[in-house]
Amino acid sequence: MIAIPSWLVIGSTTILVAWLINRLSPEDIRWFNRLRRPRWLTFERLIPVIWISIFIFGNISAYLVWENNPSSRETWLLMGLYLLLEVLILAYTPVMCKLRSLTVGTIIGASGFIVGLILAFMVIKVSTWGFILLLPYLLWSPIGTYVTWVMIKLNPSNA
Repeated sequence: MIAIPSWLVIGSTTILVAWLINRLSPEDIRWFNRLRRPRWLTFERLIPVIWISIFIFGNISAYLVWENNPSSRETWLLMGLYLLLEVLILAYTPVMCKLRSLTVGTIIGASGFIVGLILAFMVIKVSTWGFILLLPYLLWSPIGTYVTWVMIKLNPSNA
């Protein structure tokens, strides 16, 4: 039997989940692009780079946790939380756009932050570096959620 490296399983799972969840129609994209943004949101073009970095760090964090204690019950629980966090992060845009609701986006963003915080405090017991690699998400998530919340005020008909 061939053993598949954990980094490959974790990375492949991330890509598969992203492919399954990110389903946006041209109408969804047009709706999102028409929304008014805060004037101070000058860094919007950097957001894809920020998210790619966060996903890379998250994958490395999951890898470090897995390698610390492979196949243990606690490690499987943590992998489930990593997966839940990824689903919440990736659900933000398609669910918000399909429902045309910035409030839904704000709720999903805040929920992801809470799950990320719980995950981070569980991970710190297993891997200090795994915890450190989750910090960019914990710093960025409230910013993204706040931007969405501010956009509700700028786009009240899309709340």
